[in-house]
Amino acid sequence: MVKRILDCTAADYAQMSAQELKQAIYAGEGRTVLSENVVVLPPVVDGVTNSEIAAFAGADLILLNAIDLENIKIQGLPATDAPIKLLKQLVGKPIGVNLEPVGDTGMMSQQININPGRQATRETLRLAEQLGVDYVCLTGNPGTGVNNQNILKTIELAKQEFSGLIIAGKMHSSGVDEPVINAQIAREFIDAGVDILLVPAIYTVPRITKELLESVVAVVDQHNAQAPDIKDKVLTMATIGTSQESSAPAVIRRIALEDKSIGIDIHHIGDAGFSGVAFPENIDALGVAIRGERHQLRIRARSIRR
Repeated sequence: MVKRILDCTAADYAQMSAQELKQAIYAGEGRTVLSENVVVLPPVVDGVTNSEIAAFAGADLILLNAIDLENIKIQGLPATDAPIKLLKQLVGKPIGVNLEPVGDTGMMSQQININPGRQATRETLRLAEQLGVDYVCLTGNPGTGVNNQNILKTIELAKQEFSGLIIAGKMHSSGVDEPVINAQIAREFIDAGVDILLVPAIYTVPRITKELLESVVAVVDQHNAQAPDIKDKVLTMATIGTSQESSAPAVIRRIALEDKSIGIDIHHIGDAGFSGVAFPENIDALGVAIRGERHQLRIRARSIRR
């Protein structure tokens, strides 16, 4: 039996299968922190990557944004032929990447075009598999035109091409005029085989109310009640992806506690601090809020040599 994610070391993560990681998160009972960071911007301080900063601040999981899998450049990382492998060794945490299922319909703002290596396609999913990525996040950055129908199709494609965990959902509109999430969208993503359902955190997107999130989590709970094994269960991740990751720590704490009360498994904090990573004090505030200072200090202090 795997450990709770609260107790996992770098050595544990290095040996985990996707389903063991999922079980560790599930056993953590809503006390998992995921930090997203932009890899193409210079790090907040020289000599380290933004991922290392996020891990130091208490993140359990690291998500790489704006990464081009066809031409990987991670600012602050030493030169290497195996960037994902090296980054995992440096942070001692599971590493995921954003891949974007872009479309071009229903746009309510000017569309931002992104490189093919950032888009969610059969080719990039295969690259993620070859690179040893632990999970992919099928979502959209602002204005990229990612829509829920394309996410749904890509979940099914990812099940064929990628053996890691699949996170899917929208943090905000991505420039498309459609519901970001509701119970029906949740059912469709679950039926397609998503491992972790992504929803906006409370207070981050207009009309994403506590009642709406409760209705989505109820769909997840209903599914999980019939799921015989961890591989069949669906976890939830609430995202702070609307630049509020640079708000006051009190805002972060309130969002985190509201989300935890609703039943969220993973608490995401986005990359819009300075230079592509949330303020370290806000990552820490998030961790302390959902798991207390004792666990937070252990996670921050634990050596990657353990």
